[in-house]
Amino acid sequence: MRCAHFDAGRCRSCSELPLPYPAQLAAKQAHARRLLGEAQWLEPVASRESGFRNKAKMAVGGSAGQPLLGILDAHGHGVDLADCALYPAALQASFTPLKRFIANAAIAPYDLATRRGELKYVLVTLAEHTGALMVRFVLRSQEPLARMRKHLDRLRAELPALSVASVNLQPEHKAVLEGEHEILLTAEADLAMRLNGLTLHLRPQGFFQTHTVIAAGLYAQAATWAHELQPATVWDLYCGVGGFALHCADGGRDVLGVEASPEAVVAAERSRDEAGLTRVRFRAADATAFANSPAHAAELVIVNPPRRGLDETLCRRLDASAMRWLIYSSCNAQSLARDLARMPGLRLQRARVFDLFPHTRHYEVLTLLGRG
Repeated sequence: MRCAHFDAGRCRSCSELPLPYPAQLAAKQAHARRLLGEAQWLEPVASRESGFRNKAKMAVGGSAGQPLLGILDAHGHGVDLADCALYPAALQASFTPLKRFIANAAIAPYDLATRRGELKYVLVTLAEHTGALMVRFVLRSQEPLARMRKHLDRLRAELPALSVASVNLQPEHKAVLEGEHEILLTAEADLAMRLNGLTLHLRPQGFFQTHTVIAAGLYAQAATWAHELQPATVWDLYCGVGGFALHCADGGRDVLGVEASPEAVVAAERSRDEAGLTRVRFRAADATAFANSPAHAAELVIVNPPRRGLDETLCRRLDASAMRWLIYSSCNAQSLARDLARMPGLRLQRARVFDLFPHTRHYEVLTLLGRG
């Protein structure tokens, strides 16, 4: 894939772009095997090379009258990436109406150097099976809120795919993408994402993988392993909107998903109810605190932690528990390797690389561990 922004040095986010894609994928497989060791390694799951992202995280630069959506350079100046090839046409088409909305509502982009302005990021998520969009505006304060409400109908007329819109407040001057407080601008609060015949509902503060097609493969692989193992009970820790939990439910086993975000739990419960999965439950709780409280673990535990990996306490708890199998999905093979070393009672049996992040060194790896 060729990229004019990369060639001109304006954006280096896709650091591996000069490497042919098959070589990128082979390097990721080799890196994972080197870190994790011997197991039954399945063929890596490849991505298409462009138009694969379902989410755009656009830093806002320029001015209120002429906003830029993309990244900030080393000097804090905006670099417009509205034509970035990673985004499908439906996402690219949303950026011009969003820029007009920012200009009409006179929302000043936040300036890192002076700590003035309001709008830090625009986050756009696409439900590929319907074309519906969720848009979140990350603001420093509520100052532009009334103007945004005033111009929202015009935005919806120009962008009819817009289903969910919200404001996220992040008042602090630090490298944290979003804050805790969310203000809905639309009556609808959920974006429906369709994967493998299941509808997963995503709310503004819920986590969802940025690559729908590869995420579907990831969930399907975990479901295949669960079907082979036939556990009576399953825990899905760090469950997000319930992707693994809902895919691994078969109506005959008890599944419990645990997630710190209450908004994600609400979305997961809606997906469960629509699917009619009566033996699936979700709980809003910290994964480590939850795992430390019960006397026994489920037969199969699934974990999908952030890049930092699992808490050492949770590793010890799982290793000492009655759990028979662990499915660990990781976006950081280094923290995964560390966590596996902390659980010596478990042996890596199978592993598979899923290329959620083409043209970078990042990838997802799904592993199956068992006793003995």
